[in-house]
Amino acid sequence: MAFYHSAEPLSLSTRSGGKTTLSEVCKSSTPPCRLNPLLFNGHLQTFYTVRSEREIPIYYKRKIFEHEDPTYAGTFAVDFVVDKFAEEDATLPSRTVYFGEEEFERVGSLDSKPMLVTLHGLSGGSHEFYLRHVLAPLVTSGGGWEACVINSRGCANSKITNGVLYNARSTWDTRQTVKWLKKTFPNRPLYGMGFSLGANILTNYLGEEGPNCLLKAAVLCSNPWNLETGSAALQSSWLGLNVYSKTMASNMKRMVENHAEMILKHTEVDLDRLRKTNYMHEFDSVIQCPSWGYPTVGAYYRDSSSSDSLLAVKIPVFAIHADDDPIAVEKALPYDEFKRNPYAVLCSTSTGGHLAWFEIGGGRWFVKPVGSPQTILALWPESADCAVACTLTYRAQITRFLNTMANDIVLEAPSDTPTTTANGVDRTNSIHNFNPMRRKMQMRSKS
Repeated sequence: MAFYHSAEPLSLSTRSGGKTTLSEVCKSSTPPCRLNPLLFNGHLQTFYTVRSEREIPIYYKRKIFEHEDPTYAGTFAVDFVVDKFAEEDATLPSRTVYFGEEEFERVGSLDSKPMLVTLHGLSGGSHEFYLRHVLAPLVTSGGGWEACVINSRGCANSKITNGVLYNARSTWDTRQTVKWLKKTFPNRPLYGMGFSLGANILTNYLGEEGPNCLLKAAVLCSNPWNLETGSAALQSSWLGLNVYSKTMASNMKRMVENHAEMILKHTEVDLDRLRKTNYMHEFDSVIQCPSWGYPTVGAYYRDSSSSDSLLAVKIPVFAIHADDDPIAVEKALPYDEFKRNPYAVLCSTSTGGHLAWFEIGGGRWFVKPVGSPQTILALWPESADCAVACTLTYRAQITRFLNTMANDIVLEAPSDTPTTTANGVDRTNSIHNFNPMRRKMQMRSKS
């Protein structure tokens, strides 16, 4: 396990009146990484995610939002974690129903509970196991958090109602959701969490918002960072091309087919060409390039990558990655950018695969339960022996970081941000200005 961060990490004030740094918080939040020795490489760890997992008791109620900006016209679905209910809706994922209109009008609150805004991976949704593993210890059995999941358009049985789809840099639904949450829950500190492609989108959002970001802190898990490097790596091996890339493309093609009528109505996408594609880079060339005006798939990847965006992030960010991740590959990690931004810390493990990190017994290293022994055994009964042996003291890496930031750190306190280069040159008044958020693709306003 290794940590990468600025030589002058962000200084933080604690509620007890002390001082710490972001790197110290991240390191103290991270338990030893002891994974299942039978799953000894990234492929085995990643393959293990397809097995049937024990159900995790997370219930959602869904609200369909209409985007306020006509440039990004269409609807998107946000799933809010709620108490257990008995209703069912066969049109939605398990344990998910729609809010009633009157019920949603009463959803606002003046409470000060921390709230987590979550973004899922490619073609996923609020139902994903890796996502619910993180939410469970935060929102159940006295965890004290509220949470919601922003579903990408067309994902998790949501509908596409316009020609504006989603891509690796589609931050507009996240931006509207965060603004709405801040208005509806004015006293709640908001935090972000992104998985895989959702981590890439979240990083781009954080960079676009910069010092004006309404989130207090964020966690990024298995972010692909440099999409062009990642795509080249997938194409360079048989497993990468014929297993990972092909599977991702199949999932995305299925989603497009499910919304074919609306997509054909509002876009110039060639479905016949789409049906002949086999791999993710082919899908992106046929769907993302014409949808957004990119001339090549490489141009799309370069413009949508989040590695440069990291330089513009101005809230505490903790990124978690496995060196043997076969999808979000190690070659794409922006090590230098982490070392340049005092607001960011990267934790990398030697193994763990993509959104996996499975331990003996099937538990996930980065989401070990938080709370009492009763809570641990209720959520993961198969971990009883291990939990007793460890005296039930481990906490989830992600949830412990979030709880520390929410309960122990005064994030409103001003922090000194270094303005010097690595060799000590002050760049405060430099005539040169590198803008990491400068985009090549511009959305023309329809208003």
